Amino acid sequence: MILSDLKILEEIAHGSILIEPFDRQNLGSNSYDVHLGRYLAVYKNRELDARQHNIVDEIIIPVEGYVIQPNTIYLGVTEEYTETHKHVPFLEGKSSVGRLGIDIHATAGKGDVGFCNTWTLEISCVQPVRIYAGMPIGQLIYFEISGEVENLYKHKPNAKYTERSLKPVESMMWKNNF
Repeated sequence: MILSDLKILEEIAHGSILIEPFDRQNLGSNSYDVHLGRYLAVYKNRELDARQHNIVDEIIIPVEGYVIQPNTIYLGVTEEYTETHKHVPFLEGKSSVGRLGIDIHATAGKGDVGFCNTWTLEISCVQPVRIYAGMPIGQLIYFEISGEVENLYKHKPNAKYTERSLKPVESMMWKNNF
């Protein structure tokens, strides 16, 4: 079941959901709007290797915006830091962003119970688009879970994305054993 606006506010008051910064104007009827942070990253190499640490170049989005290009994956980050202790958060793109031909996540729209961080976005586009730091980019939707959680994400020994960051985090696939 998806949490309503009043239920999200109730869970924030109880401390099971944290959104920093929080602005009541970003709360929809069953979601919370998040915004694009000022940092982007692109991989240095066009050919990526899942077994290697692929290095990224940092981009700071200037005030006049930054034009993203097709056929490139841009790693972005939300301005908002979130913590979710009793719910499953889902990040979806806003329809206005989709109507510009922008996707904000390739596969990673679902968070885990116990995820505490900013959200790294896997941004791609179908044609060149100028984007801006602070623009609404997505919305968080919270689902109730059934049963107790034994293994919160922030306590998993193999969790790779737990270090708090204001910048996008590149793939850590290379830390897996395969």
